[in-house]
Amino acid sequence: MTIKKDFQVTRHSPDFWHVTFDNPPLNLIGPATINDLNELAREMEADPELKVVLFDSANPEFFIAHFDMSRAGEAQPDMPGGRSVWIDFTERLSQSPAISIASVRGRARGVGNEMLLACDLRFASLEKAIFCQPEVAFGLVPGGGAIERLTLLMGRGRALEMLLGSDDFDAATAERYGMINRALPDHELDGFVAEFIRRIRSFDREGLSTVKQLVNRHGLPNADDLIASTNAFRRATSLESTRKRLGQLAEGARTNPDFERRLGYHAGQLSR
Repeated sequence: MTIKKDFQVTRHSPDFWHVTFDNPPLNLIGPATINDLNELAREMEADPELKVVLFDSANPEFFIAHFDMSRAGEAQPDMPGGRSVWIDFTERLSQSPAISIASVRGRARGVGNEMLLACDLRFASLEKAIFCQPEVAFGLVPGGGAIERLTLLMGRGRALEMLLGSDDFDAATAERYGMINRALPDHELDGFVAEFIRRIRSFDREGLSTVKQLVNRHGLPNADDLIASTNAFRRATSLESTRKRLGQLAEGARTNPDFERRLGYHAGQLSR
């Protein structure tokens, strides 16, 4: 087992790794975690035996709550070509020969939802999974791939509903809209995912990676578009109105125990 700052990697066998996010109480992601994830994606690319990587959370209430804005100043310089470290990670994850699978319980919002969107397959608890892109409510724009990947998965209208509304989506709606593969009763989720992984691990790695590569020709966002969205996010952070709304976010999280649980609801109340 490899333990990073905010997640741990269990290498069950040469062809199967299990990554568990574990940064209580909310599983926030900061710059150090992003760097560690990028390093993990590079290891996935380089491993000649790896077939499947499973991502899940040790916290059934929060998969990944969102980015930790209090640590935004720690961000690393961009990669060559103008890509942020986060965009570099998500592109590597999507293009790795290994199949990435997310098993989702709890809330996946902002960068947490963008991480799921970069995975190849997403399975979620019908009762416990919640998805949200709350950036617009706080004066921001999603800059980590949500705009591009949601549009590819859901279509323009449904992507706009999620992005502009900044509200929570339950797993049934996410499945119906095409954002996730399946919403399963919570007591069935682990067994279903385990059996799916067992099944594809029994197949040749070459076939798995080749099919993924061929599907990627039609299902991945343009790299320049991803960079443009990142730059739009950065411009938004400098606006006075955004700083005010982010202050409301910080205050709500500090003073209201319900704020993070129902972030989608509270985001819609900020201007009232």
